[in-house]
Amino acid sequence: MSLRVVIGLGANLGDPLETMRTAVSDLSTVARVEKTSHVYRTAPVGGPPQLAFLNAAALVAYDGSPSSLLDDLLAIEARLGRVRRERWGPRVIDLDLLWIDGVAWESARLVVPHRHLRERAFALVPLLELVPDASDPRTGEPFAVPAGDVQSTGDVL
Repeated sequence: MSLRVVIGLGANLGDPLETMRTAVSDLSTVARVEKTSHVYRTAPVGGPPQLAFLNAAALVAYDGSPSSLLDDLLAIEARLGRVRRERWGPRVIDLDLLWIDGVAWESARLVVPHRHLRERAFALVPLLELVPDASDPRTGEPFAVPAGDVQSTGDVL
């Protein structure tokens, strides 16, 4: 049985739009990409002073466990040149497992829904574009977009 999953994408180094498109293409080798959101320009959260981010999301069907999907996402990030130097720092690509339909998952490596999902408009706006009725599997509460400066670039992945 496939998991219905929303993957968040973010980048602010190099050519972020092209890197995010490549990441979606790479993602299609490990999951069935059903649709992608528009691309949004957002201010960085936390970390050092840095360029604005481009953010988007992909809705995929995945035939495996959440932890094996995390391994696949980390491998895609590594292939695209992601180096983890500083928390919340600039990055060539960031792939986050944001939400799994009907599944709450917690391990030492992964928490789903994403720990900070409810407070991050840059993740919730694209997620809700793809799955408008998405809810927290722990509580059943529908997600709502928090206040935040999230502007569509008009691009799609």
